[in-house]
Amino acid sequence: MSLSTASAISSTPAARRIASDQEALDIARTLAAEFARGASQRDRDRQLPWTELEKLAASGLLAITVPREYGGIDVSAATLGEVSAILAEADSSIGQIPQNHFYILEALRVDGTEAQKRFFFGRALAGDQFGNALSEIGTKNVGQQNTKIEPDGDSFRINGRKFYSTGVLFADWIVVFANDPEGRTTMSFLPHDAEGLTVLDDWSGFGQRTTGSGTTIVDNVRVDKDSIVEHQKGFDRPTTIGSLGQIIHAGIDLGIARAALAETLDFVRNRARPWSDAGVERASDDPLTISIVGSLAIRLDAASALLAEAGRKVDTARRSLAEPDVIAATIAVAGAKVLTTEVALAATNALFELSGTRSTLIEENLDRHWRNARTHTLHDPVRWKYHVVGNWVLNQVAPPRNGAL
Repeated sequence: MSLSTASAISSTPAARRIASDQEALDIARTLAAEFARGASQRDRDRQLPWTELEKLAASGLLAITVPREYGGIDVSAATLGEVSAILAEADSSIGQIPQNHFYILEALRVDGTEAQKRFFFGRALAGDQFGNALSEIGTKNVGQQNTKIEPDGDSFRINGRKFYSTGVLFADWIVVFANDPEGRTTMSFLPHDAEGLTVLDDWSGFGQRTTGSGTTIVDNVRVDKDSIVEHQKGFDRPTTIGSLGQIIHAGIDLGIARAALAETLDFVRNRARPWSDAGVERASDDPLTISIVGSLAIRLDAASALLAEAGRKVDTARRSLAEPDVIAATIAVAGAKVLTTEVALAATNALFELSGTRSTLIEENLDRHWRNARTHTLHDPVRWKYHVVGNWVLNQVAPPRNGAL
């Protein structure tokens, strides 16, 4: 399939055109209020959010990072992180699904050809969704992949199997990451119904249960040269591909933490009983409970502030592409990811500690917040974020260039 013949692939109706960062935030809040109402049931019954993803696509939010020269508004990285947090607070699976979509659009912006940008940014503006086929199992480390792309006459063929494919079930385009014969990473944009492409709904994680993160099987799939982006180039020089992708992950964890704290406040105020030794009539008057809530609120505010500051540094780096600015953005985003991870885990644990045994009842399904936090925060190890920040501060060792930083 060539770009000249691909225009008929998607039947996605025209999406709304969002005009400003503030409008994007307002739309995200409106959608979040709707998505939150069914989030617990979707998690409990593993009901995939097909309708919700259609509304998300129609809202125009999936196009908010399209550059202005291609018809978009290119929202700030801080806005993108906050939109992710707003959606994740309502339903963390829905918050995570577009992460790879936005990562792909950023990689396209950095290394796509003009023809690729015109076409695929146009599809994003129309409401098309991009899903990733990236991570594999059975390799020596998580950064390796066995999927290969090789020349085949005037086109190419891809073969491989991807284990984590967040959002592919809902995607109009599946972007397959594969190594070329020189071992360099490429991205291939494939229509979801490409011959030889099979997506399995087999994600069985105990959290983030409705992200559509199934297996993608790529069996001798043909792809034209003009649908391939040389993704490796984005890490051969200073870029913001990794930091933009990571700030969305931080936003997702922040949203989970906010949801858990909100559930805690509701339960403690309205249903929890005070401990007998507290000497108070209401659980919300227990001084130890008050102290823990205060600690969580402070940490949430700190995480939100660092996420916003990291976003500003990413925007500076995207404009300049100067190595010092890119490093500053990477370090700030790593710090934001540390704080959002830690507060998400702390808030989801405190939900049960402060609410009591009743909060563990299956019918409450409050454990979904902990399950979601524990699952999503495993995306990349926070222990290495500490190392990256410390090595820079102490030894001025620049962080590695990869999609996880």
